[in-house]
Amino acid sequence: MADAVELEVAGRTVRLSSPDKVFFPERGFTKLDLARYYIAVGPGILRALRERPTTLERHPDGIEGEWFFQKRAPKSMPDWIPTAHITFPSGRSADEMCPTEQAAVVWAAQYGTLTFHPWPVRAGDVDHPDELRIDLDPQPGTDFADAVRAAHELRSVLDEFGGLRGWPKTSGGRGLHVFVPIEPRWTFTQVRRAAIAVGREMERRMPEQVTIKWWKEERGKRIFLDYNQTARDRTIASAYSVRPRPRATVSAPLRWDEIDSVQPADFDLATMPGRFEELGDVHAGMEEQAHSLEALLELARRDEHDHGLGDLPYPPEYPKMPGEPKRVQPSRARREPS
Repeated sequence: MADAVELEVAGRTVRLSSPDKVFFPERGFTKLDLARYYIAVGPGILRALRERPTTLERHPDGIEGEWFFQKRAPKSMPDWIPTAHITFPSGRSADEMCPTEQAAVVWAAQYGTLTFHPWPVRAGDVDHPDELRIDLDPQPGTDFADAVRAAHELRSVLDEFGGLRGWPKTSGGRGLHVFVPIEPRWTFTQVRRAAIAVGREMERRMPEQVTIKWWKEERGKRIFLDYNQTARDRTIASAYSVRPRPRATVSAPLRWDEIDSVQPADFDLATMPGRFEELGDVHAGMEEQAHSLEALLELARRDEHDHGLGDLPYPPEYPKMPGEPKRVQPSRARREPS
């Protein structure tokens, strides 16, 4: 086994130790394969991560070993990789890695980072998201095809409420993500409120296919639109990130005209470099137009005023939020004495 190799990455040299260490036993992919993958798609993943506080999902011994999320920038991080200071809902804070060069991604791969989880903000303004991220998550009994059907209706909803353009990508699993670039002038709370409004409109249009019910026992065989992925400190795997799955699938940016004809398994560590070489980054124009959320926030106001639809539960690790309903599982609430 080789001790180390040096890789040239966009003008920088990155040292990779134990390059032959196997990260994906089923496919035989090594740490060096991972690093070479991130070099091949470098411009694309840097576009997705550039100047964003980024949590690293590290698997130092591959997908069959122990793993963890690293929020705070590693002490060993070189000084040419900047950081951004972010605050968590708990009130604690941290300096997170904030990539500005392709070499930063390969440096993180050296430490077993498979998946990059960027915040929806830039380093210059960490309190105002510049992306509305919508996660279409298939529940048991549904699959990717169901997420695709929901995505088509989601596209119509976004267009009708403000002419918003969404950019779809596979999750690397069974789901779909749709990212909407927005003007960075709304708080996390407002962006989450807009996501809830989208989800409720989707429920009205596809009541048997889509749900925003937070409690799993209420979701049924539907696509869950996870509105809480827009809450502060909740992140979604970036485009081009490798996922910790046996086949080494990746989160693949898509064009709307191809979502009906692809499967998540089509995109992995071996196939994505060829697609990138042929098509480039199909989301390269994503940041050219930042949209307003006013129409969606007006929809949220109408839901509250006309239908009495207020806030929804936050994730369990959050402090109690103003206006939030009781954070109790419905079946448990029915058993508790009044």
